[in-house]
Amino acid sequence: MAAVYKTLSGTSSKSDQTNGASIKKNKQRVLILSSRGVTYRHRHLLNDLYALLPHSRKDAKLDTKTKLYQLNELADLYNCNNVLFFEARKGKDLYIWMSKAPNGPTVKYHMQNLHTTSELHFPGNCLKGSRPILSFDATFTTTPHLLLIKELLSHIFGVPKGARKTKPFVDHVMGFTVADGKIWIRCFEIRETQLAKSDKIVNRTTANNIGDAPSNNSKLTSGDDSNITLIEVGPRFILTPIVILESSFGGPVIYENKEFVSPNQVRAQQRLGKAARYGRRSEQGVERRARMGGLGLRSGVGGGREEGEGELEDRVLFA
Repeated sequence: MAAVYKTLSGTSSKSDQTNGASIKKNKQRVLILSSRGVTYRHRHLLNDLYALLPHSRKDAKLDTKTKLYQLNELADLYNCNNVLFFEARKGKDLYIWMSKAPNGPTVKYHMQNLHTTSELHFPGNCLKGSRPILSFDATFTTTPHLLLIKELLSHIFGVPKGARKTKPFVDHVMGFTVADGKIWIRCFEIRETQLAKSDKIVNRTTANNIGDAPSNNSKLTSGDDSNITLIEVGPRFILTPIVILESSFGGPVIYENKEFVSPNQVRAQQRLGKAARYGRRSEQGVERRARMGGLGLRSGVGGGREEGEGELEDRVLFA
């Protein structure tokens, strides 16, 4: 029976391929993990993304921050072809690595303005395991590196149809917008509400008054009895691309953001600014004491004028 089943299944698959009925499936699986030193906000964001991506798998923390090529072995072990790695530094800065394992490419981002779902307290909600609609800004088609980033984001955040733990619903939208050289990511719920009778009458009258002859759009608006709105769910964050590597967690650099400023350099500039302000204040104090000393008004340690023994002192009069 096994031989008969193999022969029948082989002939059926061959016939389907010859008839052109075989459809290529979109098989995408994402491995999500973090390094040591992440804060509670970083951990909450990782959990939010894991809940939004039903085709993802969460793993334990990675012990090393230098040997990132080990992530390719982990992805192969868990049968994942995408890696989303959270790298924390100094307990403050968070860097995101997005890679296509095992051949690449790899994009490194710096995350800013992080807000988790529990922090925002938005009224929106979406079904766990549902598939999102990915909305990309038109700026992604202007430069080659943004096209590559768009393709990588669509592979990671686009939940394939029929994937593990997915539900046959589409009830939220993920928006990707480019502004000031940064990628702004938002998540919205698609909420459909039933219109009242008065609103239905107004919509039908406006649809009839748009044109002389009824069109297909007017039929759709007159027959539609629901209102669709977008309500933000969360999380929200901003990604700044730093470098793009040719292979997975290695290889030559094919793009580098020259305008990126490291947060360590920003903090160093702030410390230098505070030191310069302190130096100016101390110099002003020295100049003030010098001017008062030149006028004979130099104050002593106690803050008053220096006292000397005059002719009317008690010790002089009653000596």
